[in-house]
Amino acid sequence: MSKMLERILDRQNMNEAYKKVRANKGASGVDEVTLDELHAYIQDNWATICQQIRERHYKPQPVKRVGIPKSDGGKRKLGIPTTIDRVIQQAIVQVITPICESHFSEFSYGFRPNRNCEMAVNQLLKTINEGYQWIVDIDLEKFFDNVPQDRLMSLVHRMIQDGDTESLIRKYLKAGVMVADEYHPTDRGAPQGEFIAHS
Repeated sequence: MSKMLERILDRQNMNEAYKKVRANKGASGVDEVTLDELHAYIQDNWATICQQIRERHYKPQPVKRVGIPKSDGGKRKLGIPTTIDRVIQQAIVQVITPICESHFSEFSYGFRPNRNCEMAVNQLLKTINEGYQWIVDIDLEKFFDNVPQDRLMSLVHRMIQDGDTESLIRKYLKAGVMVADEYHPTDRGAPQGEFIAHS
């Protein structure tokens, strides 16, 4: 097993991930294990889950698909992973974020640690004050639903170069979604509500 995966599964890293998931609150996933039940679930199942991850046999549960109303009357599709999968995902994020951050643009603010909308607006104002006159606002419709997974994983590989961790991330992308008790495979996209929401 790789050193990176050992860092992900390290007790201190997992404890920090557990605390963050508890603090973020949220609903249960398809297994119906609530955050209040999570500690007992981990005590009963962690040894098996950890061994499965180490041997690349762990299979994440499908994500529960829910629709969140948007201001335009439509619905944004969100994926709710099981509580244990949220902990594992958070543990992954905590280890790979410092590695990935060095590859990102200094002018990128979305879903980045220690960055927010106010910082993006301040950068925009600074740019305007430097004499720039055009602002382009782009919102790619259903972007996360259409991310090509192979291309995404190629970029992940370039950044982290760790087969064990990449295999686990790919399993989360391929876990599928449950919509009204019906399973749908996920061959494209990255369900919103997973890694990006925890980073």
